[in-house]
Amino acid sequence: MSKQDFRVEKDSMGELQVPQDALYGAQTQRAIDNFPISGLTMPREFIRALGQIKAACAKANIDLGLIDENIANAIMAAAQQVSDGEVDSHFPVDVFQTGSGTSSNMNANEVISHLASNAGVEVHPNDHVNMGQSSNDVIPTAIHVSACIGIHENLLPALDHLASTLRNKAKQVEQFVKTGRTHLMDAMPVTLAQELNAWATQIENGSARVKHALKFLQQLAQGGTAVGTGINAHPDFADKFVTHLSTSTGIQFSSKPDKFEGLSTQDAAVEMSGQLKTIAVSMMKIANDLRWMNSGPLAGLGEIALPALQPGSSIMPGKVNPVIPEATAMVCAQVIGNDATITIGGQAGNFQLNVMLPVIGYNLVQSVNLLANSARLMADKAIAGFTVNEDALTDALSRNPILVTALNSVIGYEKGAAVAKKAYAEGLTVIESALALTDLSEEELKKLLDPAQLTQGGIQGL
Repeated sequence: MSKQDFRVEKDSMGELQVPQDALYGAQTQRAIDNFPISGLTMPREFIRALGQIKAACAKANIDLGLIDENIANAIMAAAQQVSDGEVDSHFPVDVFQTGSGTSSNMNANEVISHLASNAGVEVHPNDHVNMGQSSNDVIPTAIHVSACIGIHENLLPALDHLASTLRNKAKQVEQFVKTGRTHLMDAMPVTLAQELNAWATQIENGSARVKHALKFLQQLAQGGTAVGTGINAHPDFADKFVTHLSTSTGIQFSSKPDKFEGLSTQDAAVEMSGQLKTIAVSMMKIANDLRWMNSGPLAGLGEIALPALQPGSSIMPGKVNPVIPEATAMVCAQVIGNDATITIGGQAGNFQLNVMLPVIGYNLVQSVNLLANSARLMADKAIAGFTVNEDALTDALSRNPILVTALNSVIGYEKGAAVAKKAYAEGLTVIESALALTDLSEEELKKLLDPAQLTQGGIQGL
């Protein structure tokens, strides 16, 4: 670039060239120069949160009579542009930056300052936009706010959608009885509804766990400033801030009662990540069950047929694969890996500050988004549209010697084992084998071994 493509910006360390059209200033440019590491930048939700935080801080400072109203209004207008995503291209700082996230906080301060100044009001990034704040409380707050917004607006509705889709599908298939499996081996029968309702319960329990963890994630560190003492912030600043932020987001945030804990730890983020990991484990189980049930269609279980979404092979014509469960399984692997990173990051609370904040924020928001998006896809493109292969279910049931378990109370375990072994060895149905080895009539056996009845549990023959 030629010299006219740059302008000179100045900070406490001196002068620096910045691209002419950049809304950021010298501190952001130093971060760009210092951290050319991954090309990954902080997510949209995090930038949105920064804008909302800066606006709420400006409102709090107006309430406290600490800032000129014209300057505060200019900050709020510019912060709204940041929150709305109008200037995301001016947030280029790499995720792998200073551990406090100071570069991202100053990036926001500089962009808001430039936007306000371009609108005709002279606004200083530190003295005005950052008034009563420090990167050390802004960034922990932004982590919590961005994750909470994603959870409330995206994840919880997506989990509700997946659970309700499973419940509805269970009602549609409740007449189908299938071979249950333990250790991937034939076991006593279950209904498809029982199987799907168990999945729905997993998802509902995961949602409940997330809601419980929100109690701590909705507590914010803002007002702790540099080390937790609240230096340079008005004593009423934190409470004013959470009131305004709660109004603008529609989420009931509160001020952390212990700001030292709020700055030095990320325990709430670690806890929430653990709950997201649990949901990932649940969704991995569901995805894998769907893949097994869909397997074949001729040489596998072939119990269901998932919707055909795309060709499955570049060389084998006609092949169709379970792509949505596969994508979901990869999402779950990513979320489980993110949790490991967040766990390690949470350990980096050295004395009065955690110094892995950006990577914690990045991974937490990513996990929320990945789970939300894949939950909706699982519901709409796998669960809702799968069809049942009743012939495959019936054939497997009729040849399942494990049904003899239902005769334990009538003929005893030893005789039952003999019936099962004969059925396996000679390729007989359990009824054919039992007719040969017991005194029970065919009518009695059909009644005792009725698969639908067996799905209701209890002791047969009573």
